Amino acid sequence: MSASPEVGTTGSHGAPPRPEAGAVRPYHFPAFQTRILPNGLRVLVAPVHAHPVVTVLAVVEAGATRDPLGKHGLAVLTGRALAEGTKDMSALELAERVESLGTVLDTGADWDSSIVQLTALTERAGDAFAVLAEVLRAPSFPEAEMQRLAEERLSDLTQIRAEPRGLADVALNRLLYASSSRFARLAGGDERSIPTITRDDIVQFHAEHFVPDATALLVVGDCTVEHAVAMATQHLGDWQGAFVETPAPDASRRFNDRRIHLVAKPDAQQTELRLGHVAVPRSHPDYFPLVVMNAILGGLFSSRLNMNLREKHGYTYGAHSAFDWRRAASPFEVSSAVQTDKCADAVREALAEIERMRTEAVSDEELSLAVSYLDGVFPIRFETTAAIAGGLANVEIFRLPSNYFDTYRERVRAVSAEDVLRVAKTHLDTQQLQIVVVGPPEVLQPSLEQLGIGVVTVHAPTDELGADD
Repeated sequence: MSASPEVGTTGSHGAPPRPEAGAVRPYHFPAFQTRILPNGLRVLVAPVHAHPVVTVLAVVEAGATRDPLGKHGLAVLTGRALAEGTKDMSALELAERVESLGTVLDTGADWDSSIVQLTALTERAGDAFAVLAEVLRAPSFPEAEMQRLAEERLSDLTQIRAEPRGLADVALNRLLYASSSRFARLAGGDERSIPTITRDDIVQFHAEHFVPDATALLVVGDCTVEHAVAMATQHLGDWQGAFVETPAPDASRRFNDRRIHLVAKPDAQQTELRLGHVAVPRSHPDYFPLVVMNAILGGLFSSRLNMNLREKHGYTYGAHSAFDWRRAASPFEVSSAVQTDKCADAVREALAEIERMRTEAVSDEELSLAVSYLDGVFPIRFETTAAIAGGLANVEIFRLPSNYFDTYRERVRAVSAEDVLRVAKTHLDTQQLQIVVVGPPEVLQPSLEQLGIGVVTVHAPTDELGADD
């Protein structure tokens, strides 16, 4: 097979030369306006007339950090239960109503917020508003459906704990934060908390947190600002209730030294590996350098971790690192599934790459590749009205400046190699990493102890994982 012709030359069969890359085109996030109704409801409208659809997304200050003590999972369960019927529609009638709009009703919650979302044709936007408003304001929370959702969550937990990947994620979640922190428990609740949640708990949580001045309504698509505000006023203008602020969640770390936590899973075909520590909140001024730094370390296929563990040593099919951004101090995590007999070697190499990131400046090539990727894919992330609404939701959830998206690419391009080294040295700490390994202990424990990098503790899959430490 002959080699491909060079860029800019004519092929041997007279084929025209391949086009060269053009100049980077400017991108502008859709302009949006904010209106505040008399009841405190924030309405953000981004007119986008390219397609005859409108996305309506409600973001509510009702995330898992607001769960009462011992009721872990209440916010997530409430978010899921919103779609199970309203005062005027049963669950089946609501599903049929949504289907008649040709759309899907999306409800749920994460650490910082709850959401309700619909996308409909422009001509059905008023109907979509009406459905969303009723789901948001007047869910019925039928007892039988609440019981079903709780049972589904318990079933999900059984499945999560049965396979190594889920078990590793649960263990790391439990071990990063202090036992008193809400973050030390799963956002969706666990086997201890879910059975304690009653329908009355759900009704009360909804009444206390789903109120207009704790809600932002995002309207994106083929709709004017005036029409969107008129529909919001019609369907939500008489909504009442006052938001009560709660204390910031405890985000302190559980351990102050590096430890290895070996979760026994004798039947695991490979070993799940996690390394992580509590880092910084999403609002931290070093956010952009951290994003670029992480792309180089483990955020891209060509990242250092992946090139080392996968390409150089063949320990894994892939290694990845990420920040799980939250309002509170967010976790940094390295994740991979590795050959069991090479797990200790993989731990050593991962630590070495993190330390190298902290001590050596990245190359111009690495920086250029990461910046070009983050810069280039940014516009692709907002090709639909739902994606744009999701972007605006992040502005609300993380309290970002209104020009955040217009300055994103500029701020990514401004990150230097010195910035990357500074934030790595400041915010990555190999001595604070909690290392979670899920696999056969008889194979893993001796080699992990031989590393000499921290105390190795063996846990059963059902253990509380450090609750008494």
